[in-house]
Amino acid sequence: MSEPKPQAGVAQEKPVSEFAPTVLQPSSGWRAVQFRELWDFRELLWTLASRDVRVRYKQTLLGAAWAIIQPLFSTFLFYIIFARVAKLTTGGVNPMLFYFSGMLPWQLFSNALTQAGNSLVENKNLITKIYFPRLIVPMATVFAGLVDFLVALAMLAVLMVILHFVPPYPHTMPPWHVVFLPFFLLLALMASLGVGLWLSALNVEYRDVRYVLPFLTQFWMWATPVVWDVDRIPARWLPILGLNPMAGVVAGFRWCLLGTSMYPSLMITNIATIAVVLVGGVYYFRRLERGFADIV
Repeated sequence: MSEPKPQAGVAQEKPVSEFAPTVLQPSSGWRAVQFRELWDFRELLWTLASRDVRVRYKQTLLGAAWAIIQPLFSTFLFYIIFARVAKLTTGGVNPMLFYFSGMLPWQLFSNALTQAGNSLVENKNLITKIYFPRLIVPMATVFAGLVDFLVALAMLAVLMVILHFVPPYPHTMPPWHVVFLPFFLLLALMASLGVGLWLSALNVEYRDVRYVLPFLTQFWMWATPVVWDVDRIPARWLPILGLNPMAGVVAGFRWCLLGTSMYPSLMITNIATIAVVLVGGVYYFRRLERGFADIV
């Protein structure tokens, strides 16, 4: 006996198997970055970064001037202790410019360590309520530090103009290789983001990371050529110094702005170290990302 033919215009029932529910599960293992997803949420990145800038200077008397006051006072302190009392040389560069140019990238990096390291915990209400790429949270804190960097860079330009004719430092204006400054700024951002990703992911699981951050920042600064000259390091040790992600960045900033020496062996190791720290930080962050909302 033949089956009845379906009538025209009448909806036909589908087999139950075609209505099987789709189960969404978080991916496991190491995961790469979804750049398209980050691009789709670019407005959220801009919103979080601008919010961090506003909150930082909200209800402050001096506002963005704090971006100048902090490195400027540190520069005066270093000048008195190391240039006047200890009589340490700065490679023929005006000590004020030497110390301030070192504080310029270091301030960007140290603020990123503190802000990015605590970013996930401080934004737990946002993380537990809606979905978005969690990478945006530490990225926003790093990019927010660019505002302080640009303000401090303008102050350095003022100092260079003021101290240009002060003997015995006649060569204090930027040399031609100042055009490479954006490259070293990019390296500073990459180093800041890479270390910030490691610290932010660790801070979700181990809350005592926030107490380690101040000590880590202080120790790291003295291990970086912020107040001492790289010329004091023997050439055979420069590749080892390059394992510090900020060593080559600080030396590169001084090379761009003040015309100090360039150290190829230091820079090669430094660039490789920054790449390893950033890629490792991204993959480690992505591996733990699926559990942030439950733990934070």
